[in-house]
Amino acid sequence: MREVPSLISLCMESIKKELIHGDDDLVPAVYELPYDLFDTLVSRLPPLTLQKLQTEMPFDDRNDHEFTDDHFRNGRKRGRYWNFNAAWKALFNLRWPDLVDQIEPVDWQEMYWETHLQNCLDEAAEMALLPAFYGCIGDIRIPDASLKCIGFDAKENHVTSDYVKLSYHCQHFGCYSRCIRLQNVLCTAETCHLLRTCKLKSLVLGLIRSKEHFDGVCRLLNQNSETLTSLEFIHCKLSSDFFNGICNSLIMKGIQTHGIQNFSITSSFLENNQVRLPMGLESFLSSGRSLRSLKLCDSQLGRNFVNMAFNTLLNISSSISVLDLSENNISGWLSDFNKRSSSDPFSSSFGKSLQSLRVLNLRGNNLQKNDVGSLRYALVHMPNLEVLDISDNFIEDEGIRSLIPYFVEASERCSSLADLNLEKCDLSCNAVTELLNALSTFKGPLKSLSLADNFLGSQVAVALGNFLHSSIQVLNIGGIELGSSGFKELQEGMTEELKLVKINISKNRGGIETAKFLSKLMTVAPELTEVNAAYNFMPVESLTIICSALKVAKVLSI
Repeated sequence: MREVPSLISLCMESIKKELIHGDDDLVPAVYELPYDLFDTLVSRLPPLTLQKLQTEMPFDDRNDHEFTDDHFRNGRKRGRYWNFNAAWKALFNLRWPDLVDQIEPVDWQEMYWETHLQNCLDEAAEMALLPAFYGCIGDIRIPDASLKCIGFDAKENHVTSDYVKLSYHCQHFGCYSRCIRLQNVLCTAETCHLLRTCKLKSLVLGLIRSKEHFDGVCRLLNQNSETLTSLEFIHCKLSSDFFNGICNSLIMKGIQTHGIQNFSITSSFLENNQVRLPMGLESFLSSGRSLRSLKLCDSQLGRNFVNMAFNTLLNISSSISVLDLSENNISGWLSDFNKRSSSDPFSSSFGKSLQSLRVLNLRGNNLQKNDVGSLRYALVHMPNLEVLDISDNFIEDEGIRSLIPYFVEASERCSSLADLNLEKCDLSCNAVTELLNALSTFKGPLKSLSLADNFLGSQVAVALGNFLHSSIQVLNIGGIELGSSGFKELQEGMTEELKLVKINISKNRGGIETAKFLSKLMTVAPELTEVNAAYNFMPVESLTIICSALKVAKVLSI
């Protein structure tokens, strides 16, 4: 039998419907509700009605109140005593449940409308990209599903044609947006006008290639030059003229500098082998006193281009903390750094420029064994380095051996290095054994190491077993051809408690010995929460061994 709704519930639904249909005369009366009834009502309102109620509140701050215990008991409340933020978080969770655990904003109302507007812009971009599209971007209709989520019903008479247009949503919710992603088709003068109320802190731009897009981007940057701190270009075609425009657009009035802290380019340069940097890029880097992160990834950059950019950073004594040059062809660029520093060994610019560096990503740069010698010299000038990634470079045994003295020296001075990635570097068992022996006594906070996809064989198991007893917490040894004998050797070497939290042993063809290793590992690694053991050709009986171990372990993912 259906449950009969209470009188209060019926009243709440009635008030909710009246508010949704725009009864402005009801709003003042709603503020006089007892705080418990008001909270109940707030928790039932759709976003647009909640927005209206919060915007028209007669009080500016939750703590602006004059009431006593009697006011609480009698429900005669003079101030605000409800939690709008909790209501906005509940609405966000209802619409985007997969995102709510990934963020923790201070203001959930702002996050709700920012995410809503981003959805509207993404949907508008899909429409504008259609060959049949012709017209104004602001007139693009927002899908009914999105309108319904915020409390609009296109089938009801109270919804006018303005509500369903992108322009309405930009005008009313743009002021809440701090981070926006735009495809090229939306990088126009019209879109800049639509987003004029935004105070953007972060901007991600994709597929910018035509002059019209360039002009739109520059105008948008100029609009937000005083607030923008993060700028990213993805799959764009960037020219010298474009960089000139970027720099001119971002320079703040009255001072020859910009406020960008994070600058990222995952795009191709039209001129990357020229004698000098594009004037605009050089000016941008030179005037970037606030720059903390520079990423020039997968941009088909050559040695000369990167060398000039790096020297520009050195010349201004930047305080950059993240430098990502991954997926470029820059073999030999660090040798120029060595020559420069050798010619002026007493110069303090190197220390100032590199002391703040905490993350260095050189993955996939076509570095050779000779480059690693130069890298070792540069690392000496990076005392605060925490993350080093030189994966996917054929540095071979000679290359890694040239780095071992650096690790020894770094250990003696209590290095900050915590994350080292050496995947797919064409290393052999002998060189890696020497490296692991050095790292086993490393006095720094090394927590993560990856040796994946190097053909090491089962002989490396002894050194790995010793290394496991260090402070290492995350270890990736996938695809190193341990085999069943390697896993057996590892088991025998695990005699003390380990600090491992996450381990990847995939693609090692360990058979049933993989299961036995995992069983032993779970007993000696109490903090272990994640294991990747895929592609190890474990027979069916391995399941019994692993299940028995899981009963007494707390591994969350395997």
